[in-house]
Amino acid sequence: MTAEQLVAQYNKTTSTDDSAATDITFVGPVIEGQQDVFNSGAVAFLNSLCATFAAEVPELLMKRKQKQARIDNGELPDFLPETRAIRDGNWTIRGMPEDLTDRRVEITGPVDRKMIINALNANAKVFMADFEDSLAPSWQKVVEGQINLRDAVNGDISFTAPETGKQYSLNPDPAVLIARVRGLHLIEKHVLYKGSPIPGGLVDFAMYFYHNYRQLLAKNSGPYFYIPKLESHVEARWWAKVFAFVEERFCLKPGTIKCTCLIETLPAVFEMEEILYELRSNIVALNCGRWDYIFSYIKTLKNYPDRVLPDRQAVTMDTKFLSAYSRLLIKTCHKRGALAMGGMAAFIPAKDEETNAKVLQKVRGDKELEARNGHDGTWVAHPGLADTAMQIFNDYIGGDKTNQLHITRDVDAPILASELLETCAGERTEEGMRLNIRIALQYIEAWIQGNGCVPIYGLMEDAATAEISRTSIWQWIKHQKTLSNGKLVTKDLFKDMLKQETANVKKELGSERFNAGQFTQAAALFEQITTSDELVDFLTLPGYELLTA
Repeated sequence: MTAEQLVAQYNKTTSTDDSAATDITFVGPVIEGQQDVFNSGAVAFLNSLCATFAAEVPELLMKRKQKQARIDNGELPDFLPETRAIRDGNWTIRGMPEDLTDRRVEITGPVDRKMIINALNANAKVFMADFEDSLAPSWQKVVEGQINLRDAVNGDISFTAPETGKQYSLNPDPAVLIARVRGLHLIEKHVLYKGSPIPGGLVDFAMYFYHNYRQLLAKNSGPYFYIPKLESHVEARWWAKVFAFVEERFCLKPGTIKCTCLIETLPAVFEMEEILYELRSNIVALNCGRWDYIFSYIKTLKNYPDRVLPDRQAVTMDTKFLSAYSRLLIKTCHKRGALAMGGMAAFIPAKDEETNAKVLQKVRGDKELEARNGHDGTWVAHPGLADTAMQIFNDYIGGDKTNQLHITRDVDAPILASELLETCAGERTEEGMRLNIRIALQYIEAWIQGNGCVPIYGLMEDAATAEISRTSIWQWIKHQKTLSNGKLVTKDLFKDMLKQETANVKKELGSERFNAGQFTQAAALFEQITTSDELVDFLTLPGYELLTA
């Protein structure tokens, strides 16, 4: 049977449940396990979600473009006058289940089998299993990720490393599991509804919920989700409608599904209370997605030459606009009874003691700032950082509490829009630009080969940090900025540096690794999106077209 016949046969067997045909079809190769994940019941459920909600997604994305056009033309982001009554109102979220009240350390990572086991076994309260920025969503990884999470929820996940024979299995008391779905801008090209690709986040949500909600509820947990990349409360309203629809369809109490929303776009920071309000039945927390937030600051304010950021390394959480963002999120969440999660420590523990001591000192400084501000928890990217983060939040939260909801920040002066928009000082250096190039090049190369979470120069890089690297350079080119050594940043300068740094990466990695990779393709994509006259919204959009099945 040919590949086309296999797909046709699969579409035929999954196009119906017990009663009715669906409008879902599949394209591309049939992956092992696909028939278990996308069985007839799951497909019927996905079909009902698409029939009710999929058509709204292009409308929501169009509203983003319309808002961005107004900002490009001089209308700076601000708090919405039409929703002032919500911000002034006396309301709180519905509440949170017991296993989500203590989230002082969360570990994040892709839905690879070994990663899931190590993360659930780490000294962390929560593992965020990621279908988004740390996963390059090849069809195989999307399908395998759902199988891996199903096995983790069932408690029978295991893994044997093929190169060493080492076995991995779950500890008796693993961390709480939360799945992060893809953002609204990402499609799943292998699943079509009436011939059009389905929003990737809807696929991720539907499959994780359908296969796991019963077992999660039986374990006194629940179907918990992270929602990324929101830009408005109208988008939050869409998710609230999805959750309510699913709860009614499966005869669950309203508010059974719980979510945490990342505030990682500049437009969303001005609508945090409205986002909480729209999702008040289901939401339990907001999270400071700092790296995407920096990327969004560049992207949103791309037409403003007076708001150009310096080297990525200079944009730290104690800069004014990031500090204001963090403090406003804490105040907003605690006012409404929601947790306020801090951002990511992207460092990787080093093997030699002296270097590792410096890494841990940087992590301590970052996490102490978050805990002191009043965050209820924080993120780490590596199990080796969990103990350090846990100790700091234990010290601030204490043994008699599970979070810092009691820190209201009511005595703070109101945080103004101007503070959230204020750029930060710092140099634009040639060294920083070259580092950006090497990071982005290596990340894009890994991503198009199917790896979205990549250790580079002591940091665990995901799509967000690569986005900062390439958009910073784009911004410097657009506004004809100079480096600290006086060089004018131009497209030609970038292209020259890209050639030089590609050669340097080849030296660092060795010819064998370089030649076996996709660096030529990655460099071509990197050059295309960085020298484009219009800023490409997400590198993962053109990158997705280069992913193998």
